[in-house]
Amino acid sequence: MDDNSKSGLALLAGIALLATAGAFHAILTEWKVWYVAVGLLGLALVAWGAFGLRADLASMLRQRRGEVALSTLGTVGVLLAVAYLSVLFPQRMDMTTGGKFSLSDQTANLLSRLDKPVHITFFHDPMMRETVELYRQMAAQSQGKITLDLFDPMLNPAQARIRGVEFAGTAIIESEGRKLQIQGPTETEIANNILRVTQGVQPRLCFLDGHGEPDPFSLESHDHMEGGAGGHSHGLGSKLVLHERHGMAKARGVLESLNYKVEKVSLVQSKADALGGCALLVVAGPRSPLLAREIDAIRAYLYSGRNALVMLDPFVKTGLEPVLRDYGIVVDDDLVIDDASHFWTDVSAPAVTEYNRHEITTDVPLTFFAGARSLSPTPQRVPGVSVRQLANTSKSSYGVATADSGAFDPTTSIPGPLTLIVVANRRPEFVESTEAVVRRLREAPAEAAAKPAPKPTKEGADIIPSRLVVVGDSDFATNSFFHIMGNGKLFLNMVNYLTIQPKLIGVEPRTFDQPRVNLTNRQMKGTVFLSLILIPALLALVGLVVWWRQR
Repeated sequence: MDDNSKSGLALLAGIALLATAGAFHAILTEWKVWYVAVGLLGLALVAWGAFGLRADLASMLRQRRGEVALSTLGTVGVLLAVAYLSVLFPQRMDMTTGGKFSLSDQTANLLSRLDKPVHITFFHDPMMRETVELYRQMAAQSQGKITLDLFDPMLNPAQARIRGVEFAGTAIIESEGRKLQIQGPTETEIANNILRVTQGVQPRLCFLDGHGEPDPFSLESHDHMEGGAGGHSHGLGSKLVLHERHGMAKARGVLESLNYKVEKVSLVQSKADALGGCALLVVAGPRSPLLAREIDAIRAYLYSGRNALVMLDPFVKTGLEPVLRDYGIVVDDDLVIDDASHFWTDVSAPAVTEYNRHEITTDVPLTFFAGARSLSPTPQRVPGVSVRQLANTSKSSYGVATADSGAFDPTTSIPGPLTLIVVANRRPEFVESTEAVVRRLREAPAEAAAKPAPKPTKEGADIIPSRLVVVGDSDFATNSFFHIMGNGKLFLNMVNYLTIQPKLIGVEPRTFDQPRVNLTNRQMKGTVFLSLILIPALLALVGLVVWWRQR
């Protein structure tokens, strides 16, 4: 055997020994003397073999094969360098249309508003990379408020045993002595429990039940297409159908993700203190009048300093009208028609693009209300109550007295702009003082003489602050419309404002609804004609022209 053969065998043996040493190190994850010695022996053999073949290697490098080998080694070296730098300085790019692998803007906003430190310990296995990445994104977005520990219960059994964890996928969220153990891997569930552990309480939302209201635990929804093709309407020509109840499960799901506890409450069969533990009462579109005892319970609930969200549909007498008058609000018996600003082609679905400045209307995009009634202030100001309009229709709008005709009637129609949403605050400082009454009488004696003067300030000592939001429509928050435009965000902002949680205003966990296109009958016919007849006919005509010219 000549010297070149010996050097070649030494080079191959050295490479094999180096690979063996590297494999054992990767498997055992620690240094052992024997395979370190194997690695050093392999390195020595590689050096000896390369030295013995130095002339052949130099000759090979000067040939075409040498250039290819050097180019390949250079490319591999660049890729290894890029991979190493990506580990040191990781960067993410989510290329999905809906940002599926990134935090939603609402979650990022919620995390940036955290005012208490949160520590999360997550036990995972190698198959939970996406969940681990989700926790890391949340910790990075919280600007240091969230600290994170990651453990594999198989590799760190002591950590799992100390914390009482048995399975991978378990997370422990801690804040100021409060602790929660969760299994949910989704962004909404994690954000929900972060809110729960930082707040320390879970507000209870009570939805009034027993009068045909939309069910917050129902996924029922209906198609709403023009002309009643496959669906039903809520505006012109619509009739009240009690058995076709909408659901509000979409709204309930989002509310629960924001740490609310949603319940249905019946004031007919329940005890007198059924509303005692409610942080907010939601009256969502009752279809039949409330009993006297129910109205008294709601009035007592509001006068005790609690808040309510009332959503009333057109042409339905609920019995709550006197309670709303106590807060300076009159519910008009009409249906709003807006020729200038409406959703799609339905003039009885007014759309709102501009709002009066308020916490509720923060960053709210376009909203629409499928079949709405207008709201007006009481002829006389109610002492101790401040009423503020939030959403109005356009100047071209008006309210009609029946749903049979949308034409403007000078004798019965209410000219626009009309108010769709009102917020009322009942506070003792809003009671007009005696000095203010005298000053107002001097400034406008003619107008003020016809109105009774408000009571003196001392009367306001018995007033307990409370809030009330009234909307002239309930359908905007149902499953059929909650996810469209800004309807869902407006509803959540109302709830967060009334439960005195300003940090959650504007926060809305995202949903991945399938995109859909709503077309009218004319639009569908036009699409069929364009795609199946016109375009193929044009292509056939072009083909005939080309054939004729070539012929």
